[in-house]
Amino acid sequence: MIKKLLVATHNSGKVREFSRMLSAMGFDVAFEIVGLDDLGIDLDVEEAGTTFEENSVLKARAYAAASGVLTLADDSGLVVDALDGAPGVNSARYGGAKLNDEGRVQLLLDNMKGVPGWDRTARFVAVLALAGAELQGPPEIPGVQGGLVTSEGVLEGAIAHQPIGANGFGYDPVFWLASRTKTTAQLTGPEKDAISHRGAALRGLLETLETVSKR
Repeated sequence: MIKKLLVATHNSGKVREFSRMLSAMGFDVAFEIVGLDDLGIDLDVEEAGTTFEENSVLKARAYAAASGVLTLADDSGLVVDALDGAPGVNSARYGGAKLNDEGRVQLLLDNMKGVPGWDRTARFVAVLALAGAELQGPPEIPGVQGGLVTSEGVLEGAIAHQPIGANGFGYDPVFWLASRTKTTAQLTGPEKDAISHRGAALRGLLETLETVSKR
C-alpha cells in the first residue's frame, strides 16, 4: 500500500521542488507526496528556534502529530557573511510579513549597497527533519532517535548585484554560483536539484526513506 509523505509547507514552490526531487529518486512509487494544503492543515507552527535544525524539528514533530502522516519538514535560508549571517533563520520573514519574495530580495540588495563582489559571499543552508510513527521500531532504523531524523545541506555562493533569472523562488534570482556563472534562478529544476542545499539534505535521508518505504 502506498504511503503518504507530507511535505510540511504551504509554499507551493517548495512542494514542487521536493516532489520533483523525490520523484527523480524513485520515491513517487512508494509515497504519495502531499503538502499541507492538500490535507487541509492550517496549523501554524511558530518557528521559535534559533537554528535551522531546531525549527525543522519543531515543524516535523508538530505536523506529524497533526496529520498522522510521515512528515518531511525543512527549515532553510540564506546566510550572508557581510550581514553577520542575516537573514538566516528569518529568511522567509525578512523585512516583515508584508513583503513577498521580490520585496525581500530588494531589501537584501538595499542592505548590501556598497558591498564589493569579493565580500558578498553567502550560502544557502537547509536542515530537513523526518518524523512519524513509521520511523519507530522495532527494528530500529540507524540514525533515527525518538521517531525523528535530521539531515543538513549547504550550497556556497555569493549575492549578485541585481536579480537574474526567472526560475526557482525566494532568493534564487540573486544567489550567484561562480562555478556555473549563473544564479540559481537561471538553472533548470534538475540542474538545481543536483547541487542545491535541499537536494543535498534530502540525499542524506535516502537510506531512511528507503527503509520506511519497504516497511
